[in-house]
Amino acid sequence: MHQVLTMWLADNGVSPAYLEISALLAGTGLILLISAIAYYLARHQVLVLVHKLVIGTRNDWDDLLIEHQVFSRTALLVPFLLLLFLTPVFLSPEDFYSHFLQVMAKCAISLQVAFCISALLNVIKALYLRSSRERYLPFNATIQVLKLIVYLVAVILAISFILERSPLYLLSGLGALTAVLLLIFQDTIKGLVASIQISANRMVAPGDWIEVPQFGADGDVLEIGLITVKVKNFDKTITTIPTYALTSGSFKNWRDMYQSGGRRIKRAIRIDISSIDFCSRQQIDGFNDIVLLKEYLAEKRQQLLLSNQAAGIAQEDKINSRQLTNIGTFRAYIEAYLKQHPQVHPQMTCMVRQLPAEGTGLPLELYFFSKEQAWVSYEGIQADIFDHLYAMAPYFGLRIFQHPGGFDWQQDKPAFPGGK
Repeated sequence: MHQVLTMWLADNGVSPAYLEISALLAGTGLILLISAIAYYLARHQVLVLVHKLVIGTRNDWDDLLIEHQVFSRTALLVPFLLLLFLTPVFLSPEDFYSHFLQVMAKCAISLQVAFCISALLNVIKALYLRSSRERYLPFNATIQVLKLIVYLVAVILAISFILERSPLYLLSGLGALTAVLLLIFQDTIKGLVASIQISANRMVAPGDWIEVPQFGADGDVLEIGLITVKVKNFDKTITTIPTYALTSGSFKNWRDMYQSGGRRIKRAIRIDISSIDFCSRQQIDGFNDIVLLKEYLAEKRQQLLLSNQAAGIAQEDKINSRQLTNIGTFRAYIEAYLKQHPQVHPQMTCMVRQLPAEGTGLPLELYFFSKEQAWVSYEGIQADIFDHLYAMAPYFGLRIFQHPGGFDWQQDKPAFPGGK
């Protein structure tokens, strides 16, 4: 074909001095024209028809081929293949320019095939994430390793085409560069090992809520990659953590909390120690109006009566007899209140305990679990419970401890609206 084109140019009056360059330009123009037409037909005719056929099927998985541009990347192979096969037809095979175009076409084909394989791997990954319930497998890291291998092979092939050497010759030379390669890909190697450890030990999976304070991460895991783990924080920012940092350091995973069905509430109410006292008869009579304390008071009265009678102590002896205290009664009220609360988990630990007294008062720590695990509902339940308990403390003659502020030191304190 090259000879035919040269003869045609000579017959049409092209000077022999410019015949070679004219044949070169004409051949290159024809190659580019045919390649462009073929790409146009493949992209805007064949590809449109393929998309219609894929969309018309009942399967959902083949739609991922369009979403991840598998067909589009395949269509781009057409002009490169035509460039490879038409170059020796329209140009002289012995010409350096022809050889250069063929080498460039081979390099482009090898890289484009790598892009197509990468798109297919993305389809496989999407199918896995869509259908699999078990997400502890290091699938994302595996896909990234496969992509890395594919691209490395494509680059090695491209270099072998340029140097006109066998790929095996290049691979044999990589042995001497092992130390350099290990240094370059150390993060990749550590990430691969870490992802395998994470999946084997089921340490974390996409969708888990984790806290990694040293990296400022507090949110849901979006993706566990070969090198980094993406975490979407609750302030809508994204934090990337090195994958190997999850195995070399410590982090908190809230997954088991969601699976347990409850979420822990652990908070203390600090009581002013000077307000703790024995309950008077009038106070005890007033406590009888509280429904949650009736059973406790009846049982406690019986215990105190029997204990004092066994010790031979009169009930009226305020010094030597056993008596009810306002803080003990308040603690019993809190326990009864929590156990009957509809949002407190009945099958999980629920207790009220005294902690050692401090300079800020006597802590009464509430330790229980709410049924709600969602953050907003959880905080609402917690606030409602403590609002009620803070308001009930004065009925037991107790004061909640707080450090004095400027308002406490005023001699003439202004009255609150509607108050004294």
